[in-house]
Amino acid sequence: MAGILGVVGLLGLAACGENIGQQAILGGGTGAVAGAVVGGDPITGAAVGAAGNVAFCQLYPERCR
Repeated sequence: MAGILGVVGLLGLAACGENIGQQAILGGGTGAVAGAVVGGDPITGAAVGAAGNVAFCQLYPERCR
């Protein structure tokens, strides 16, 4: 179950945003929720989610709409 929720959380990271600030907020929010749902630390989840979403959106802007 935790693995499925983790995948859903990662898919949510592709929500991007129009600028780096929005990308960080959307990724951080998704990461915090995913961390809490799988029993992890929401703060760590937020940090990983924000960094991951910004990195993904900056590397693949064509996939982030």
